[in-house]
Amino acid sequence: MQQALADFSIEGFEALIASWGFKPSHAARLLASYYEGGGAADWDALALPAGLRGRIESELRAGAGEVAARRESDDGTVKLLLRLHDGRAVEAVMMPDFRGERAAGCISSQAGCAMGCDFCATARGGFERNLGAGEMVAQFLALRREARAAGRRLRTVVFMGMGEPMLNLDAVLEAVRRIADNRLGRLGWRQVTVSTVGIVPGMRRLAESGLNVHLAVSLHAPDDGTRALLLPPGRRFRVEEILAVAAAHQVRTGRIPIIQYCLLRGVNDSPAQAGRLVDLLAGRRMHVNLLRYNPTGAGLSGRIYEPSPDEAAAAFLAVLRGRGVVAHFRKPRGRDIDAACGQLRGRAGG
Repeated sequence: MQQALADFSIEGFEALIASWGFKPSHAARLLASYYEGGGAADWDALALPAGLRGRIESELRAGAGEVAARRESDDGTVKLLLRLHDGRAVEAVMMPDFRGERAAGCISSQAGCAMGCDFCATARGGFERNLGAGEMVAQFLALRREARAAGRRLRTVVFMGMGEPMLNLDAVLEAVRRIADNRLGRLGWRQVTVSTVGIVPGMRRLAESGLNVHLAVSLHAPDDGTRALLLPPGRRFRVEEILAVAAAHQVRTGRIPIIQYCLLRGVNDSPAQAGRLVDLLAGRRMHVNLLRYNPTGAGLSGRIYEPSPDEAAAAFLAVLRGRGVVAHFRKPRGRDIDAACGQLRGRAGG
């Protein structure tokens, strides 16, 4: 299989073109142009030696994934289904910011997911394989193109699409390095968030990586019993342990962890559960991001989940804020285009 430009670090690309008989110094310039162009280098401006462009075009693929489907929401959210070299498909999402010139991106780390979260559409397709760093970079480049086409600049990305990043952490960290590196993607470390359902060993490794990116934890329940019903990893990693490791990440990196909490009617949205969450966060610097559920049909258990009623959601938020927790609702995006994780892939037969 041919490699793509997105598959290379600067050092790896230097070694390749040196083996072809060209100066390694061309590698950084070419890759910088490729990233800046959203996956298309400005060949004329590069003024490469005769023969190098032809060698690249004949022996390497331009991209690590082709757009197989594109859906655009009335709110400007764009969801892409990227078809990989082996026919598998992954999702990436571009979300306009409330400030007119900015956009955020959501990137998948795996084709499918093995976590089995009961309210997530991706879970129904199971796990297929880990993505390579280049396949994650390709998503970033596709989202950068989408943002520019909308007159915006992609300013932040989160590894919160299909898959569990902590179970593919080596490739995720390499993708982060290329995306954030000022010589390549130029996004910056502060603009990257890595999400997890609470895989404790991976959380520790992320903090120890030295990349100083943000951490988001999909908690979704304040007690182990409820959480284990929603997220099977909750049977292995307890809530207290997960939050302790998230707190250690904050101490080590200076980045305040984000606690993701999707409110589900009659499951995790009671005032008592809000109070329990406050107790867990006491003395810890963490922000709670409350999510409104985007219905995906029956879960693996057969249960059909519903969003919390507005009154219940408001009451939950009031308990958190009333007791000093920094919390807010994330505005739902792209409900009209299958924007919940796994929906577009499932309906497109991916």
